[in-house]
Amino acid sequence: MTIKRSVEEVYQLAERDGFALLDIAIDEDRLKRTLDNDSCGAFVCFEGRVRNHNNATSVDRLTYYGYDDLAINQGRAIIEQAKQRFEITHAIAIHRIGALEIGDVAVWVGVVSAHRYPAFDACRWILDTIKADIPVWKQEYYENDSSKWLSNNG
Repeated sequence: MTIKRSVEEVYQLAERDGFALLDIAIDEDRLKRTLDNDSCGAFVCFEGRVRNHNNATSVDRLTYYGYDDLAINQGRAIIEQAKQRFEITHAIAIHRIGALEIGDVAVWVGVVSAHRYPAFDACRWILDTIKADIPVWKQEYYENDSSKWLSNNG
């Protein structure tokens, strides 16, 4: 679960290749500045936050675990596919790992393009593909101190 890169290396990886796993709070402002581009009229982002329930069950906190090397390779491929599939200039996605509290940002996706429709479409596609394909699992903890393992889509 521990990332073997420094925080600066993680951000450089995300800025260069478009994807990274991070074990501390995501710096959304830094990512937005990285994506700033005068040729782009659209910036779309998604912030997935830890919520206090899953279906009808109250959730106290959760922990994400990830397979770093495989996740980075798959994340890079997802961003490249998005660039080929949609008319976007750049995209960055970061998924948190480690212990998260209610309200923490667990996943962040940002996309820039000349026009809004490709940015919206690519942002959703990137998020859905990350949730389906990236090797990240979560363990939810409940009020009674029990926990349950879920896939990243769970």
